Formats: sequence, C-alpha cells, structure tokens
Amino acid sequence: MAKSTSKTQDNLPLYLFHQGTNYKSYEFLGAHPCKKGKVQGYVFRVWAPNAAEVSVVGNFNGWDPDANPMELLEKSGVWELMIPDLAQYDIYKYCIKTRDGRTLMKSDPYAFHAETAPDNASKLYDIEGYEWKDKDWYDKRKDYNPYRSPINIYELHMGSWRRHEDGNPYSYRQVADELVSYLKEMGYNYVEFLPLMEYPFDGSWGYQVTGYYAPTSRYGTPHDFMYLVDTLHKAGIGVIMDWVPAHFPKDAHGLYEFDGQPLYEYQDVHKREHAHWGTRIFDFGRNEVECFLVSNAMFWIEKYHVDGLRVDAVASMLYLDYGREDWEWMPNVNGGRENLEAGAFFQKLNTAVLTEHPGALMIAEESTAWPLVTKPASVGGLGFNFKWNMGWMNDMLSYNSLDPYFRSYNHDKLTFSLFYAFSENFILPISHDEVVHGKCSLINKMPGEYETKFSGVRAFLAYMMSHPGKKLLFMGCEFAQFIEWNYKQQLDWMLLGYDVHRQMQSFVKELNQFYLNTPAFWQVEDSWDGFNWISHDDNTQNIIAFRRIDEEGNDIVVLCNFAPVTRENYRIGVPDATSYDEIFNTDDIRFGGSGVVNKGAIRVKNVAEHGFDHSISLTVPPLATIYLKGRPRKVKQAVKPAAKTTRKTAAKSKPASKARAVKSKASK
Repeated sequence: MAKSTSKTQDNLPLYLFHQGTNYKSYEFLGAHPCKKGKVQGYVFRVWAPNAAEVSVVGNFNGWDPDANPMELLEKSGVWELMIPDLAQYDIYKYCIKTRDGRTLMKSDPYAFHAETAPDNASKLYDIEGYEWKDKDWYDKRKDYNPYRSPINIYELHMGSWRRHEDGNPYSYRQVADELVSYLKEMGYNYVEFLPLMEYPFDGSWGYQVTGYYAPTSRYGTPHDFMYLVDTLHKAGIGVIMDWVPAHFPKDAHGLYEFDGQPLYEYQDVHKREHAHWGTRIFDFGRNEVECFLVSNAMFWIEKYHVDGLRVDAVASMLYLDYGREDWEWMPNVNGGRENLEAGAFFQKLNTAVLTEHPGALMIAEESTAWPLVTKPASVGGLGFNFKWNMGWMNDMLSYNSLDPYFRSYNHDKLTFSLFYAFSENFILPISHDEVVHGKCSLINKMPGEYETKFSGVRAFLAYMMSHPGKKLLFMGCEFAQFIEWNYKQQLDWMLLGYDVHRQMQSFVKELNQFYLNTPAFWQVEDSWDGFNWISHDDNTQNIIAFRRIDEEGNDIVVLCNFAPVTRENYRIGVPDATSYDEIFNTDDIRFGGSGVVNKGAIRVKNVAEHGFDHSISLTVPPLATIYLKGRPRKVKQAVKPAAKTTRKTAAKSKPASKARAVKSKASK
C-alpha cells in the first residue's frame, strides 16, 4: 500500500503545477541535489497519479524495487523521496506498479541526463555550475529586433555534419570551434540544430523524443552542450533548436502510458494516436502536461541560453483530422476540425516565452493556411514570431524541377507567394526534409546537364536571398552535395576537391555576405514598402524583376532569368537615376558561370516601361539572377542671386569686359 504524506501539500510549485501555470516545473519535479541536515543526497519527484506504488531503482540499490519506495504527496499524484549519498552519473529509473498489477520501468520525464542509446536509464546530473561567457551576446539581444534584422540560418544535424575517420561523430566540444569558424566564414548568423533532446532511435533524427530535458548523450554531457552554445554566442552566432511538442514514441521506458494509463497523451481514442508515425499525441488540454511542455521550452532558453525554438509539426497539432480518415476523428464543440486545446496551448506557450524572453525566436513549422500564426494571442493569433513559408518552398522546388521549356506554363509558382508574403513573418526554408526520401538533393532537383544544374542552384539561391522572408539552408546544399542527406555518414566534404563544388561554396559565401550587408533585403519584410514588382508577367521568357527597398528608400533591383537563354537588349523599367551598376551576378566566371555580365554603367533612358518613366536596357545572362544598384542623380543647387554692384566688384569685372570687347572686335 502506498504511503501518503501531506508535508508539502501547501507547496506553491506543486499547486501551480496542477493549475497549469508552473513554467519552471523542472525545478520541482525530477532529481535534484539536496541537503537534509548534514546529509547530502538527491530528492526525486515524479508525477504518476494512477500508480499503485512507485520506487526509485538504480545502480546504487541493485535495481531492487523494494529498496527505496516513494511517498505519495496527498491528493497530488506526485511521489517524492530523498536518497542520501548518491553521486553524479548514477543511473536510475522509476519502478511503477500499476493498479492492474503490472510493473513498469520508466526513465525520468524531467531527467537532465541519460544513458546513451541503446541504453535508456536516466542519469543524475547537476546542471548548475557552468560559467557562461556570453554576457556581450545577451546585452546585445536585449535590444534585438528580429523583424528588422538579417536572419540567415544554417540547419545542421550534429551526427552527420562532420565525423572522425573511424566514423564516430564529433562531440559537442569537438564541433564547437570548427563549426563556429565555418559559420563565420560562410556568413551564417544562426545555426539550427535538428532535435538534440534525448531520443532512442537514430533513424528518427531526434524527432521522437524520450528525454525532453536531457541533451542527447550521444555527443557529451549537459555542460558540454552549454559549451557549444557559449562558443557560438561568443562568435556572434545565435542558436535555434528543433523542438517536438506534438507527439512522443511508444518506447516502454518513455512517456507512453507512463503510470499504466494514458497520462501525458490524450485518453480520448480519437485524439491520442498518430497512426502514420506510430506515436502518441500530448494532451494539450491537461494542466500538468501544459506545464511539462511550457516549462521545457523555458528550460532550453533559460538553462542552455538557446535563442529560439523551431516547433515541429504544428499543423498536426492544430487539426483533429490530421492524418485521419473521416471516421477516425470527432469534431470540436463548435463542429469544426480545429483542435481548440492545441490552439490555446500555443497561445499560452508563446505568450509565456516571449514575455519572459522578448529577444527569443518562436518559429512554427506550419504547413497550412491557418490564420494569424505569427500574430499575438491578444488579437486571436497563435503568438509565434516566425513561420516557415512552406508554400513558397513547395512552389519554388516544383518550379525549379521543371524543364525550362515547361516553366512558362507554371510562371504563377514564381509569383504566387507575393499574394501572402506579408500576412505572416516568414522564414524561407530549404530544409533537411527536402533532400531525403527520394526527393533528391537540391542540385539534383535541377534539370539539365551537369553545369546547368549548378547554374540553376545559383540562380535559385540568389532569388531566395532577395525574396521577402528570413533564410534557412540545410547543410550540404552550400557546396552542392549530389547525394541525398544520410544521417549515418558525414557530408561529402571531399567534393570540395573539385573546382565546381568549391566555386559553389564560394558563391554561397559571397551571397550570404551580400545579404547580411544589404538592409534592403531584410529591413522591411512585412509590407509592400519593402517590395515593388517591376515585371511579374514575362512568362514566355521565364523572367521576373522587382525591387527590394530599405527603410530609407535605398533599393536593389533584382532580375531573375530561369531560362538557359541569354537575352540581349532586355528592357526593364526603373526609378529615376543616372545609371545602374550590376553589383552581383550568379553567372560570373568566378562562381563557375559562363561569364555573361554587364560591365560598366547601364545608362538610364527616358523611355517608359513597366509603369516607370525611365528604363534600362541590359544583357540578361542565362539561368541567372543579377542585382543592380542605381546611381542617384545629383541634386542641382539653386542659383545664387546676383550680388549688388559696388566699386570693388565693378573694378574686378573690368578685365572680363575688356576681354568681351576684344572678342567682339575680332568677330567683326
């Protein structure tokens, strides 16, 4: 029979946990170092309201279920026990006896560290004590406005970016200096890690989490991961982590039916299963589950100094019928397909995080037209501050995979994104999901011969950089890896031994730097004030042209040619200027292009075109994007009024009068 105690029934963290408003529940639940009198030890707390008995088992008690029974805090569903004389890295689990007589061995949902797969016990670890050195980064982030700043993200999978010669991946500490150097050189100011919370199966890439509070031990300890984040911050690079609050796997040691019954997942059979993924869905309407998830988001930002979370599979959370047949779901109370609890959860999550950490990024991977994803909860929005633009991504990859002959019939894929580009705060993603499972690598999506593929990638990436929205590119795309991404091996860095791949890497490096240094490409992305079409209807030649404009009115003219044909004397309308200079051309020889460039000044003519009073005629290189910058006309100074004639000025003017007289005689 479980022993019950009321010694902490008035405990505020516990009360708030059940109210759904304890956003630091990780400080109360889990395993924490403590001192009771003169005795040092660890206190364990676990939420298991349906359990008949719970005990702590581990290497310190021979995994004996009877050695360390826990006490049930009265009417709380939380069990507690202090065990003396334990050491860091001791391994443990909770032994849960269910009401129907089963015995479950569960890892700690709030554990800070874990064994490395395939082992799955929790490890004792005190995460305090790391000496952070990123104060300068945080001082700058206090006044950071992400909407008016460049965001260029390098998406990375820790286990396959770099590996040692023996095939083992780099550790958190080993990757730190090398990654920082690479990101700085390449012009990325953010890195986004695929999920690093503890997970059992490598093939899930981290998207099926069992240890939400533990950085995966595959690459080191919690302090090692802190070192990686710290090193990135000191170099001026922000850190975003993939986060998976949508679902969790059915591994026996994880959250699945934790105390013998559905606990973290929905009890409703119409809501709890992701049949296609073989996972369970969190119960977003249960206070304790909300605390678990909101606290987890806070945890990574507060304890690990992470700058943002990319929230995975948001659409799967928002719709009751996601991945289900008509008979497998039930409408909400209003008769709709929306999961109202998930919507309320996102509002609570984002309000809590962004109120406490206004410089943080909360990014939704949301693939539908759900309204107001990046608007505040106070106006009915979900409260994220950025959303992946999946529509743009799908349209552009579909368009670029077509033979150029057929692109003219699909021209709307180039232009449709501007119908909604300012409805949300977008990130343009070319992510890991687009270079796996038979979708081909980015370069192999491009049609044509070998060299043509490289031209296509360069033209596309330069278009992407100039399109409204922050940027994200998956590792390997920057040097045109040909094979699809394989999580079991490192990127094909040996390709950099070939000129064409090295030139592609140099191109991306220069393009990234151009983006970071050009406010017109990132300063105004929420309205038409930052974007102006020049030509959007030249489908027969696969050409578009537009302007990007910064807050002060400075602009860059962008022209994209998605046909492998050079266009001579191509005329586009432009604002008034004396001339235009070509300042970036993806067809430049140094990038591996054919070298069709516009040298020298491109004179502006008083010829109306595209709704402008002025225009320029230029050579458009094949399969290329070019950037143009105008030279403004000099403002004529007003003529000064004539000075009054005095004796002195009259005297000074006599030589000129004599000269005019001589000239007059000569002409006679």
